[in-house]
Amino acid sequence: MSKLQIMRASIARRTRQLFALTFFSFLLSQIAVDQTSIKAMKPPRPPGKLVDIGGWRLHLNCTGSNKGRGPTVVLESGAGDFSFDWSLVQPGVSSFTRVCSYDRAGNAWSDLGPRPRSMKQIAYELHTALRKSGNPGPYVLVGQSIGGLLIRTFAGLYAKEVAGMCLVDSTHEDTTLFMNGKIQRMRDLSQGRTIPPIQKTIRASDKMLAPEERKKLEEFLKQIGPPKINPPFDLLPLSIQKWRLWAKAQPQHYVADDDPYWGEEFAEFYAARQAKEYPLGDTPLIVLTRGKREYPDTEEGKQLDEDRKRMQRDLLNLSSNSKQIIATTSGHHIQLDDPKLVIDAIRQVVDSVRRPAKM
Repeated sequence: MSKLQIMRASIARRTRQLFALTFFSFLLSQIAVDQTSIKAMKPPRPPGKLVDIGGWRLHLNCTGSNKGRGPTVVLESGAGDFSFDWSLVQPGVSSFTRVCSYDRAGNAWSDLGPRPRSMKQIAYELHTALRKSGNPGPYVLVGQSIGGLLIRTFAGLYAKEVAGMCLVDSTHEDTTLFMNGKIQRMRDLSQGRTIPPIQKTIRASDKMLAPEERKKLEEFLKQIGPPKINPPFDLLPLSIQKWRLWAKAQPQHYVADDDPYWGEEFAEFYAARQAKEYPLGDTPLIVLTRGKREYPDTEEGKQLDEDRKRMQRDLLNLSSNSKQIIATTSGHHIQLDDPKLVIDAIRQVVDSVRRPAKM
């Protein structure tokens, strides 16, 4: 199986089994589009700026001001998501501090970046974009789903610049998936390979999809049909939903999060946790956990849900200064289901940074 096929299967499995999102569109009756018309759409004007980080550009959207008091909040999306998926949260956060969302390389307005797309590569690119755009730390990092591991990677590389953290239904390093008829841990998929070093320059071949790669992706898009707005993304404003349809129709989107070293990276995270208690020290940390169960009502689904709850509680042990908040009415995308709760959690972390106190 090719890396592209593995990536497609991985995205499908994570969507079906890990997050159990509903595949029904309530928007198609309101926005009548097909694959051809979406591809022909003029790219929407980016709300932020394109920042050159070494021959490729990231779209970074920063709003609000911290008036020199710090910190700056940085929003990291889950797999397959975009900067504008924080649009119900970012305005509220910008009312009390500086806040930046962004699109990882290959997503929406951001250029394709060097591959493979390892977690350290992604963290380096984000850090470079923040510094080059005049948004230095200290940072409060907010990561949803796999974004939680990405901001923990960032904190590992740039610890002195991280003042606080908020994990939004974050993926855990011991996470499990139902694959090939059984429950498997991501870290057990490690082949013991060495994760490639961070690339600070880009090869010409990485700047665009190869003709064969583009052809396969375009065929894939034809097979899956026009992009759809599935719940909970139907909670976004219609203008943002149109951006999402455009962004998901771009072939490069489907390689943007293609990281063949996930097994090794999950195993590396797990080993580091065993070696050190409270890896974040006493950094203010809030763990936001969904209250809704999103697994099938089967024995495997029940086991996955119990594992999820255990792992969410364990994330509290990343810092000696942490607390958990259960989003009782929310699914996996708490920033869409209950944006006010996410805004309030971020405010608590920011306040704890400005006036040091226990969470």
